[in-house]
Amino acid sequence: MKKLINDPFDFVDETIEGILIAHGDHFKRCEGSDRALMRADGPIEGKVGIATGGGSGHIPVFLGYVGHGLCDAVSIGNVFSSPSPDDMLAATKAADGGAGVLHLYGNYSGDKLNFGMAAEMAEMEDIEVATVLARDDVSSAPVEEMDSRRAVAGLFFAYKIAGARAEEGASLGEVAGVAEQAAVNTRSMGVALTPCTIPAAGEPTFEIGADEMELGMGIHGEPGVRRGKIMPADDVVDEMLEHILPDLPFESGDEVAVLVNSLGATPPEELYIMYRRVHRVLGEKGIEIYRSFIGEYATSLEMAGASVSLLKLEGELKRLLDAEAYSPLPPRFGA
Repeated sequence: MKKLINDPFDFVDETIEGILIAHGDHFKRCEGSDRALMRADGPIEGKVGIATGGGSGHIPVFLGYVGHGLCDAVSIGNVFSSPSPDDMLAATKAADGGAGVLHLYGNYSGDKLNFGMAAEMAEMEDIEVATVLARDDVSSAPVEEMDSRRAVAGLFFAYKIAGARAEEGASLGEVAGVAEQAAVNTRSMGVALTPCTIPAAGEPTFEIGADEMELGMGIHGEPGVRRGKIMPADDVVDEMLEHILPDLPFESGDEVAVLVNSLGATPPEELYIMYRRVHRVLGEKGIEIYRSFIGEYATSLEMAGASVSLLKLEGELKRLLDAEAYSPLPPRFGA
């Protein structure tokens, strides 16, 4: 294991400390928690707050999605582990501007349990809470069991769209509604080439041969749909799209946003090679790409691999996707 760290057990807290030092004009700690951050200008009175959270190891998820046009507060757990209910409650209270708070996060059992406890505690303090779960990974369950699917990089679209609607002064129900629309209109699939190493564990999260890849693997190393020899990028993208496109389905005449995301160690050159193939295949099928996002939007420490996400744009999703947003951590938000 080669990492530029100090004590592995200080990994998360030193990461948060570094972010606060580098971006103190953007973030501040939530009252009562060392593992929860909020917008420096928050809470915003009269605005629906959005609180998110999850395990560390995925920057820019989750810390990078706090800011104008995005989330209002975030709680962070140990690497690949859920934050505590108390930290999530601190983030919820910090996000509350008096109009209620949306809990927006990935569909993982630990997060659901602890966020649920935090929501109950917040409601005891007269904070109204709604919940929307991202569940975009087509490889994790069949479409008829979508509520069992895990989240991957497509969570980015829900953050962007819900955050934009909240900035417009919408009600909690309206913000939750567009977040859910973004969630159910998003499909993703990933491919892993190497494992990653959790600092405190000191060993890879799984084993994979030097000449192998795993299609559909989750961002924590959850099993995918198949393991085999590494294929050319075009073949990998084709197989991903064979799973993604019929799942919604995406059809001729649809407009979509495309996210090609690095899991941490895959360089931009390889992402653009993948995107060119996505563009070609969608064009041949009559599906128009309205916006594209290429870079690191949801990582898994130093895992080599990538994911492709498609968001079907309907109703007000296009307008909200285009709205202004800012955080110092992710690569690109604006038009």
